[in-house]
Amino acid sequence: MRKTGVPPVWERLLDTADLLFYAEGIRAVGIDRVIADSGVSKSTMYVHYRTKEDLVEAYLRRRTDTWRAHVEAAARSSAEDPTDRALAVFDVFHEQLSAPHYRGCPFINAAAEYPHHEGIRQTIAYHRAWLQGLFPSLLEARAEPALAAALVQLIDGAVTAAHLDHDRHAAQTAKATARLLL
Repeated sequence: MRKTGVPPVWERLLDTADLLFYAEGIRAVGIDRVIADSGVSKSTMYVHYRTKEDLVEAYLRRRTDTWRAHVEAAARSSAEDPTDRALAVFDVFHEQLSAPHYRGCPFINAAAEYPHHEGIRQTIAYHRAWLQGLFPSLLEARAEPALAAALVQLIDGAVTAAHLDHDRHAAQTAKATARLLL
């Protein structure tokens, strides 16, 4: 029986992993640290996640599911016009990319740390498939493949510039370019 207000064990593990993996890097954080910081026993952790990589996959899956819901809701509620909805995506990314705690894209970071792990690569591909389908779904009839691909590349460039160049205005620069394309 669980105490009221206390998250389930799997969620505590995932919350702890999310904080540590994003802030410090996945490989830099050992599973023993996640277990200790979450206050969960090692045997309980392995009941929920057989390996650290299973926990990494769950962390990335939750990140993408949460992010996609946030981006889509914000874009769709911002405007009725498809072009304005597509431009609103850049505003949502701006919020994230300009945050003081921004440490790069968790999916790019995971891809660099786990270039050959099939499950992690599949989770990253799941995220990328959503991003590549985002603009066509928002633009509706205006969703030419080349335009959608260019908008995704603008997002990718903004994500990279925000992290590598510490450019907190990268998403707004990308939005200005997207406006020209649209």
